[in-house]
Amino acid sequence: MNAPNSLRRPIGQILIAQGVISEDQLRIALLEQMKSNQPVGKLLVSLGFVSEATLRDALGESLGHVSVDLSHAIIDASALRLVPRELAKRHGLLPLDYNVEARRLTIAIADPNDIVALDKLRALATHELTIETLLAGEQEISRAIDQYYGHELSIDGILHEIETGEIDFRSLAASLDEYSQPVVRLVDALLTDAVKREASDIHFEPEASFLRIRYRVDGILRQIRALHKSYWAAMAVRLKVIAGMNIAETRAPQDGRISLNISGRSIDFRVAAQPTIHGENIVLRILDRQRGIVPLDKLGLDDLQFDMLRLMIARPEGIILVTGPTGSGKTTTLYSVLNHINEEGVNIMTLEDPVEYPMAMIRQTSIAETAKLDFANGIRSMMRQDPDVILVGEVRDAETAEMAFRAAMTGHQVFSTLHTNSAIGAIPRLLDIGILPDIMAGNIIGVVAQRLVRKLCIHCRKPHPAEPHERRLLGVGPQQSAPVLYRSAGCEACEFQGYRGRIAIMELLRMDGDLDELIARRGTAREIRTAAIAKGFRPLAEDGLRRVLDGSTSLDEVARVIDLTERM
Repeated sequence: MNAPNSLRRPIGQILIAQGVISEDQLRIALLEQMKSNQPVGKLLVSLGFVSEATLRDALGESLGHVSVDLSHAIIDASALRLVPRELAKRHGLLPLDYNVEARRLTIAIADPNDIVALDKLRALATHELTIETLLAGEQEISRAIDQYYGHELSIDGILHEIETGEIDFRSLAASLDEYSQPVVRLVDALLTDAVKREASDIHFEPEASFLRIRYRVDGILRQIRALHKSYWAAMAVRLKVIAGMNIAETRAPQDGRISLNISGRSIDFRVAAQPTIHGENIVLRILDRQRGIVPLDKLGLDDLQFDMLRLMIARPEGIILVTGPTGSGKTTTLYSVLNHINEEGVNIMTLEDPVEYPMAMIRQTSIAETAKLDFANGIRSMMRQDPDVILVGEVRDAETAEMAFRAAMTGHQVFSTLHTNSAIGAIPRLLDIGILPDIMAGNIIGVVAQRLVRKLCIHCRKPHPAEPHERRLLGVGPQQSAPVLYRSAGCEACEFQGYRGRIAIMELLRMDGDLDELIARRGTAREIRTAAIAKGFRPLAEDGLRRVLDGSTSLDEVARVIDLTERM
């Protein structure tokens, strides 16, 4: 279990360094090892000196492998079908996720250096298979094999099982052998399915006689299932149990949070229950850290925009605002910027409602009504924590805006979001909130406005020469040759939607002395826009049409999120 390697410290020394065991306890285990010749790690667990979870994490550090906690893991049914139970049992491994497209199998294994086991797994697939190994304890794996194998894990199979049996409500809240209860497996299967389809939200919507289940994929809601109403009571109880909510309360809104391991990675769900005339409506927001934090150079900016954003970030004090409607990717952009500047020499502090993605080295705080911690009070207390950079989740009232600008004026770099339709629209919005033009001038570094548009599926998009109305929108004259545009079609790869994934389209307004002067003397939005365009400002519509011309998206999709009528 603990493979010898002269470059790595022995497991006993790692556990001592972490303060988990004492020198005496290690000495006892080493004496026992002389008698039984078993790995030290295994003996430390059997002697009761460490738990399996602690040993797993320490072994992960020792062997250079990422460890996984199987008690909060949800297993992919297709991975279980690929790997026979006998093989899993014999080699101490558990299949977690099988990605057919990427040809990748993720497994939890007690000994990542078991070459025989890895070779046998590769032989199971008809194509070349990449195997990703995560470390887990032997007993954990053995328990999980007994728990998952032998139970139906596909959604259709579980539904058939529910239809032919009875639901035991008491066992829904119990942790022992919960997989014998099909409702538990049904909820897990739906959560796994939504994550695999890259959904951002799951909606459980009870109607008079049935339960509608919808996923929001690429910003669009799609109905996935319609189940009989009789399933919903048990499913709601299960969701509330794992989200830490009160199962007895059905008439008041509630919030909760679920942390699970799906496809071998940590996924958080923010859960909100709302009473309706047909029962409780429950919506889960999926917070996938792997997809939530995008490197700055992967935001889809062109070279000019990228350089402008980096110049804005380089200014040591002032405020940078990201604007756009709900669900336009503002938080993702801000996290990408923070990730870019996050280093040992910078103290970054955030105030969010709530914290969506935990990030290393960044001090993150959720605002809490119970503790009387709102955005304005939060900024006040943060200023006493010696920050260099402050992120305020949202500027939504005069007090928050005033505190954010006060922080910017006292030598801090402040990031925040604002609900406006354009970058230039942020100026009248701040005036409306109550910020004086003299305070705005010189303290705003820049404003980023953005929208998210769906990307055309590269497997089925169809080229066509631009039609007359499309040429007018693109600003292509009748004498010029018609550009080739693409429209959506639909195939298996995109589930016949024509689109797969999303990209951001942005406009960046970088403030300078001339624009500051215009703001200070309360210039109109038209005056500010004209001055900005003269300095190279490119509106959202222009950036959207750039993505149409490079084949990333369709003109219909850009028109869905941006008003293009002004260009007609």
